[in-house]
Amino acid sequence: MNTKTIDLANISLMLISCVAAFVVPFELFLFSYAVLGPLHYLTEITWLHKRDYFTNGKSDYLWLILLCVFLFLFNFVFTGNGDISNFMIYLAFASALGFVLFKDTLWKILFVIIAAFAGGIIAGTQTYFFLFAVFLPTLIHVFLFTGLFILFGALKNKSTTGIASIIVFVACAVSFFVLFPKFSFYQVSDYAQKALLDSGFTMVNQAFIHIFNLGATTRENVFTSNIGFGIMRFIAFAYTYHYLNWFSKTSVIKWHQVPKKWLASTIALWLVSVGLYAYDYKTGLIALYFLSMLHVFLEFPLNYRSIIGIGEEIGGLTRLKKQVAQKK
Repeated sequence: MNTKTIDLANISLMLISCVAAFVVPFELFLFSYAVLGPLHYLTEITWLHKRDYFTNGKSDYLWLILLCVFLFLFNFVFTGNGDISNFMIYLAFASALGFVLFKDTLWKILFVIIAAFAGGIIAGTQTYFFLFAVFLPTLIHVFLFTGLFILFGALKNKSTTGIASIIVFVACAVSFFVLFPKFSFYQVSDYAQKALLDSGFTMVNQAFIHIFNLGATTRENVFTSNIGFGIMRFIAFAYTYHYLNWFSKTSVIKWHQVPKKWLASTIALWLVSVGLYAYDYKTGLIALYFLSMLHVFLEFPLNYRSIIGIGEEIGGLTRLKKQVAQKK
Protein backbone atom coordinates (compact mmCIF):
# COMPACT_ATOMS: atom_id res chain seq x y z
CA MET A 1 0.00 0.00 0.00
CA ASN A 2 1.17 3.53 -0.71
CA THR A 3 1.29 6.32 1.87
CA LYS A 4 -2.01 7.87 0.82
CA THR A 5 -3.85 4.56 1.07
CA ILE A 6 -2.41 3.93 4.54
CA ASP A 7 -3.36 7.44 5.68
CA LEU A 8 -6.93 6.99 4.44
CA ALA A 9 -7.13 3.58 6.10
CA ASN A 10 -5.97 5.10 9.37
CA ILE A 11 -8.53 7.89 9.15
CA SER A 12 -11.18 5.20 8.73
CA LEU A 13 -9.83 3.33 11.77
CA MET A 14 -9.87 6.55 13.79
CA LEU A 15 -13.51 7.15 12.93
CA ILE A 16 -14.46 3.54 13.68
CA SER A 17 -12.65 3.72 17.03
CA CYS A 18 -14.30 7.05 17.78
CA VAL A 19 -17.83 5.80 17.07
CA ALA A 20 -17.28 2.61 19.07
CA ALA A 21 -15.90 4.65 21.97
CA PHE A 22 -19.00 6.85 21.97
CA VAL A 23 -21.33 3.85 22.08
CA VAL A 24 -19.62 1.34 24.42
CA PRO A 25 -16.64 3.13 26.01
CA PHE A 26 -15.97 0.98 29.06
CA GLU A 27 -16.36 -2.37 27.34
CA LEU A 28 -14.40 -1.21 24.29
CA PHE A 29 -11.42 -0.31 26.44
CA LEU A 30 -11.48 -3.64 28.27
CA PHE A 31 -11.76 -5.54 24.99
CA SER A 32 -8.97 -3.61 23.27
CA TYR A 33 -6.62 -3.88 26.22
CA ALA A 34 -7.18 -7.61 26.68
CA VAL A 35 -7.40 -8.75 23.04
CA LEU A 36 -5.47 -6.26 20.90
CA GLY A 37 -2.99 -5.23 23.57
CA PRO A 38 -1.04 -8.48 24.09
CA LEU A 39 -0.65 -9.07 20.35
CA HIS A 40 0.65 -5.52 20.02
CA TYR A 41 3.21 -6.00 22.82
CA LEU A 42 4.52 -9.25 21.38
CA THR A 43 4.83 -8.07 17.79
CA GLU A 44 6.24 -4.64 18.59
CA ILE A 45 8.96 -5.93 20.89
CA THR A 46 10.06 -8.32 18.14
CA TRP A 47 10.07 -5.48 15.61
CA LEU A 48 12.02 -3.19 17.95
CA HIS A 49 14.59 -5.93 18.56
CA LYS A 50 15.25 -6.24 14.82
CA ARG A 51 16.01 -2.52 14.79
CA ASP A 52 18.23 -2.48 17.90
CA TYR A 53 15.51 -0.57 19.77
CA PHE A 54 16.55 2.67 18.00
CA THR A 55 19.38 3.26 20.49
CA ASN A 56 23.04 4.00 19.75
CA GLY A 57 24.28 0.86 21.46
CA LYS A 58 23.33 -2.75 20.82
CA SER A 59 23.13 -3.54 24.55
CA ASP A 60 21.38 -0.37 25.77
CA TYR A 61 18.03 -2.13 25.83
CA LEU A 62 19.26 -4.49 28.58
CA TRP A 63 19.19 -1.59 31.04
CA LEU A 64 15.58 -0.84 30.14
CA ILE A 65 14.70 -4.53 30.63
CA LEU A 66 16.42 -4.52 34.02
CA LEU A 67 14.45 -1.46 35.13
CA CYS A 68 11.25 -3.16 34.02
CA VAL A 69 12.17 -6.25 36.08
CA PHE A 70 12.65 -4.02 39.13
CA LEU A 71 9.33 -2.31 38.39
CA PHE A 72 7.53 -5.65 38.38
CA LEU A 73 9.24 -6.83 41.57
CA PHE A 74 8.45 -3.65 43.51
CA ASN A 75 4.84 -3.76 42.33
CA PHE A 76 4.01 -7.42 42.92
CA VAL A 77 6.74 -8.98 45.12
CA PHE A 78 8.13 -6.28 47.40
CA THR A 79 4.80 -4.52 47.74
CA GLY A 80 4.41 -1.14 49.38
CA ASN A 81 7.26 0.41 47.38
CA GLY A 82 5.22 2.65 45.11
CA ASP A 83 7.78 5.43 45.16
CA ILE A 84 10.48 3.09 43.88
CA SER A 85 8.15 1.76 41.17
CA ASN A 86 7.43 5.29 39.98
CA PHE A 87 11.16 6.03 39.98
CA MET A 88 11.79 3.01 37.71
CA ILE A 89 9.37 4.46 35.13
CA TYR A 90 10.99 7.90 35.36
CA LEU A 91 14.52 6.48 35.09
CA ALA A 92 13.63 4.33 32.08
CA PHE A 93 12.21 7.38 30.29
CA ALA A 94 15.23 9.52 31.16
CA SER A 95 17.75 6.78 30.31
CA ALA A 96 16.21 6.30 26.87
CA LEU A 97 17.03 9.92 26.05
CA GLY A 98 20.67 9.32 26.93
CA PHE A 99 20.73 6.21 24.73
CA VAL A 100 19.49 8.30 21.79
CA LEU A 101 21.72 11.35 22.35
CA PHE A 102 25.05 9.67 23.09
CA LYS A 103 27.14 6.94 21.49
CA ASP A 104 29.91 6.78 24.08
CA THR A 105 29.10 4.44 26.99
CA LEU A 106 30.70 6.75 29.57
CA TRP A 107 28.49 9.65 28.55
CA LYS A 108 25.44 7.40 28.76
CA ILE A 109 26.36 6.31 32.28
CA LEU A 110 26.95 9.91 33.38
CA PHE A 111 23.63 10.94 31.87
CA VAL A 112 21.77 8.18 33.74
CA ILE A 113 23.47 9.11 37.04
CA ILE A 114 22.57 12.79 36.63
CA ALA A 115 19.01 11.85 35.64
CA ALA A 116 18.73 9.65 38.74
CA PHE A 117 19.80 12.53 41.01
CA ALA A 118 17.37 14.88 39.26
CA GLY A 119 14.59 12.33 39.70
CA GLY A 120 15.35 12.12 43.42
CA ILE A 121 14.88 15.87 43.71
CA ILE A 122 11.48 16.02 41.99
CA ALA A 123 10.19 12.64 43.20
CA GLY A 124 8.00 14.08 45.93
CA THR A 125 6.05 16.45 43.70
CA GLN A 126 2.50 15.87 42.53
CA THR A 127 3.48 16.61 38.94
CA TYR A 128 6.10 13.86 39.05
CA PHE A 129 3.53 11.33 40.31
CA PHE A 130 0.85 12.12 37.76
CA LEU A 131 3.31 12.39 34.89
CA PHE A 132 5.39 9.26 35.44
CA ALA A 133 3.23 6.98 37.58
CA VAL A 134 -0.14 7.60 35.97
CA PHE A 135 -0.01 9.14 32.50
CA LEU A 136 3.34 8.24 30.90
CA PRO A 137 2.70 4.48 30.65
CA THR A 138 -0.96 5.03 29.75
CA LEU A 139 -2.39 8.04 27.92
CA ILE A 140 0.92 9.67 27.00
CA HIS A 141 2.07 6.38 25.50
CA VAL A 142 -1.12 5.53 23.59
CA PHE A 143 -2.34 9.02 22.66
CA LEU A 144 0.44 11.63 22.67
CA PHE A 145 3.18 9.42 21.26
CA THR A 146 0.80 7.95 18.69
CA GLY A 147 -0.08 11.48 17.59
CA LEU A 148 3.61 12.33 17.30
CA PHE A 149 4.19 9.23 15.15
CA ILE A 150 1.37 10.33 12.84
CA LEU A 151 2.72 13.89 12.65
CA PHE A 152 6.28 12.73 11.99
CA GLY A 153 5.10 10.44 9.19
CA ALA A 154 3.04 13.21 7.63
CA LEU A 155 5.93 15.69 7.70
CA LYS A 156 8.50 13.18 6.51
CA ASN A 157 6.37 12.01 3.60
CA LYS A 158 5.08 15.53 2.81
CA SER A 159 1.64 13.93 2.90
CA THR A 160 -1.56 15.96 2.72
CA THR A 161 -3.60 12.96 3.77
CA GLY A 162 -1.16 12.48 6.65
CA ILE A 163 -1.86 16.02 7.87
CA ALA A 164 -5.58 15.31 7.45
CA SER A 165 -5.19 12.21 9.62
CA ILE A 166 -3.61 14.14 12.49
CA ILE A 167 -6.45 16.68 12.28
CA VAL A 168 -9.03 13.88 12.44
CA PHE A 169 -7.10 12.29 15.31
CA VAL A 170 -7.24 15.49 17.38
CA ALA A 171 -10.85 16.20 16.40
CA CYS A 172 -11.92 12.76 17.60
CA ALA A 173 -10.22 13.34 20.95
CA VAL A 174 -11.84 16.76 21.41
CA SER A 175 -15.29 15.46 20.47
CA PHE A 176 -15.50 13.35 23.64
CA PHE A 177 -15.43 16.48 25.79
CA VAL A 178 -17.85 18.47 23.64
CA LEU A 179 -20.50 15.90 22.73
CA PHE A 180 -22.31 13.87 25.39
CA PRO A 181 -24.90 11.74 23.58
CA LYS A 182 -27.17 9.48 25.59
CA PHE A 183 -27.87 5.96 24.36
CA SER A 184 -30.92 4.45 26.02
CA PHE A 185 -29.76 0.93 25.21
CA TYR A 186 -26.39 1.32 26.93
CA GLN A 187 -25.50 1.02 30.59
CA VAL A 188 -22.08 0.28 31.99
CA SER A 189 -22.09 -3.43 32.78
CA ASP A 190 -21.35 -4.73 36.26
CA TYR A 191 -18.52 -6.77 34.74
CA ALA A 192 -16.89 -3.65 33.27
CA GLN A 193 -17.15 -1.74 36.53
CA LYS A 194 -15.67 -4.62 38.53
CA ALA A 195 -12.86 -5.24 36.04
CA LEU A 196 -11.86 -1.58 35.97
CA LEU A 197 -12.00 -1.21 39.75
CA ASP A 198 -10.21 -4.49 40.52
CA SER A 199 -7.46 -3.79 38.01
CA GLY A 200 -6.91 -0.24 39.23
CA PHE A 201 -7.47 1.31 35.80
CA THR A 202 -9.89 3.85 37.27
CA MET A 203 -6.85 5.63 38.75
CA VAL A 204 -6.29 7.13 35.29
CA ASN A 205 -9.89 8.36 35.12
CA GLN A 206 -9.70 9.78 38.63
CA ALA A 207 -6.36 11.48 37.97
CA PHE A 208 -7.86 13.10 34.87
CA ILE A 209 -10.82 14.37 36.94
CA HIS A 210 -8.54 15.65 39.68
CA ILE A 211 -6.03 17.47 37.48
CA PHE A 212 -8.66 19.31 35.45
CA ASN A 213 -10.87 19.90 38.49
CA LEU A 214 -13.86 18.15 36.90
CA GLY A 215 -15.59 17.15 40.10
CA ALA A 216 -15.28 14.48 42.78
CA THR A 217 -13.20 11.40 42.04
CA THR A 218 -16.00 9.09 43.15
CA ARG A 219 -17.16 5.85 41.57
CA GLU A 220 -20.41 7.53 40.54
CA ASN A 221 -18.58 10.34 38.75
CA VAL A 222 -16.37 7.85 36.90
CA PHE A 223 -19.16 5.52 35.76
CA THR A 224 -22.31 7.64 35.46
CA SER A 225 -21.56 11.33 34.86
CA ASN A 226 -21.17 13.04 31.49
CA ILE A 227 -17.56 13.90 32.22
CA GLY A 228 -16.92 10.33 33.38
CA PHE A 229 -18.24 9.04 30.07
CA GLY A 230 -16.23 11.64 28.16
CA ILE A 231 -12.99 10.60 29.86
CA MET A 232 -13.65 6.89 29.32
CA ARG A 233 -14.54 7.49 25.68
CA PHE A 234 -11.26 9.32 25.22
CA ILE A 235 -9.30 6.53 26.93
CA ALA A 236 -11.08 3.80 24.95
CA PHE A 237 -10.48 5.65 21.67
CA ALA A 238 -6.80 6.28 22.46
CA TYR A 239 -6.07 2.65 23.31
CA THR A 240 -8.14 1.12 20.52
CA TYR A 241 -6.70 3.31 17.78
CA HIS A 242 -3.17 2.96 19.19
CA TYR A 243 -3.38 -0.78 18.63
CA LEU A 244 -5.20 -0.58 15.28
CA ASN A 245 -2.68 1.97 14.02
CA TRP A 246 0.12 -0.51 14.68
CA PHE A 247 -1.58 -3.35 12.84
CA SER A 248 -2.61 -1.10 9.93
CA LYS A 249 1.06 -0.46 9.08
CA THR A 250 1.96 -4.08 8.49
CA SER A 251 2.92 -3.45 4.85
CA VAL A 252 5.21 -0.56 5.84
CA ILE A 253 7.04 -1.64 8.99
CA LYS A 254 6.65 -5.37 8.21
CA TRP A 255 6.43 -6.48 11.84
CA HIS A 256 5.02 -9.79 10.64
CA GLN A 257 8.18 -10.77 8.75
CA VAL A 258 9.66 -13.10 11.35
CA PRO A 259 10.53 -16.83 11.30
CA LYS A 260 7.45 -19.06 11.23
CA LYS A 261 8.33 -20.63 14.59
CA TRP A 262 8.55 -17.18 16.17
CA LEU A 263 5.22 -16.18 14.65
CA ALA A 264 3.60 -19.41 15.88
CA SER A 265 4.97 -18.78 19.38
CA THR A 266 3.64 -15.24 19.29
CA ILE A 267 0.16 -16.42 18.36
CA ALA A 268 0.24 -19.11 21.05
CA LEU A 269 1.28 -16.62 23.74
CA TRP A 270 -1.38 -14.21 22.55
CA LEU A 271 -4.10 -16.84 22.83
CA VAL A 272 -2.94 -17.73 26.35
CA SER A 273 -2.97 -14.04 27.28
CA VAL A 274 -6.52 -13.54 26.02
CA GLY A 275 -7.55 -16.69 27.90
CA LEU A 276 -6.15 -15.29 31.15
CA TYR A 277 -8.10 -12.06 30.72
CA ALA A 278 -11.25 -14.06 29.94
CA TYR A 279 -10.75 -16.14 33.09
CA ASP A 280 -10.23 -13.12 35.34
CA TYR A 281 -9.35 -9.63 34.18
CA LYS A 282 -7.14 -8.81 37.17
CA THR A 283 -5.26 -12.10 36.76
CA GLY A 284 -4.65 -11.28 33.10
CA LEU A 285 -3.44 -7.81 34.00
CA ILE A 286 -0.91 -9.10 36.54
CA ALA A 287 0.29 -11.87 34.23
CA LEU A 288 0.75 -9.44 31.33
CA TYR A 289 1.97 -6.47 33.37
CA PHE A 290 5.65 -7.09 32.75
CA LEU A 291 5.15 -7.51 29.00
CA SER A 292 2.92 -4.44 28.85
CA MET A 293 5.40 -2.19 30.64
CA LEU A 294 8.37 -3.73 28.82
CA HIS A 295 6.99 -2.67 25.44
CA VAL A 296 6.44 0.84 26.85
CA PHE A 297 10.02 1.03 28.16
CA LEU A 298 11.57 -0.35 24.98
CA GLU A 299 9.61 2.10 22.85
CA PHE A 300 10.95 5.17 24.68
CA PRO A 301 14.01 5.58 22.40
CA LEU A 302 11.72 5.47 19.36
CA ASN A 303 9.51 8.12 20.97
CA TYR A 304 12.53 10.40 21.30
CA ARG A 305 13.57 9.66 17.71
CA SER A 306 10.11 10.73 16.53
CA ILE A 307 10.27 13.99 18.49
CA ILE A 308 13.74 14.74 17.12
CA GLY A 309 12.55 13.83 13.63
CA ILE A 310 9.60 16.23 13.89
CA GLY A 311 11.99 19.00 14.90
CA GLU A 312 14.28 18.26 11.97
CA GLU A 313 11.38 18.15 9.51
CA ILE A 314 9.95 21.45 10.76
CA GLY A 315 13.44 22.96 10.67
CA GLY A 316 13.88 21.75 7.10
CA LEU A 317 10.55 23.24 6.04
CA THR A 318 11.48 26.55 7.67
CA ARG A 319 14.81 26.67 5.85
CA LEU A 320 13.11 25.79 2.57
CA LYS A 321 10.61 28.63 2.98
CA LYS A 322 13.46 31.07 3.67
CA GLN A 323 15.29 29.92 0.54
CA VAL A 324 12.17 30.34 -1.57
CA ALA A 325 11.56 33.79 -0.10
CA GLN A 326 15.16 34.84 -0.81
CA LYS A 327 14.91 33.75 -4.45
CA LYS A 328 11.81 35.88 -4.87
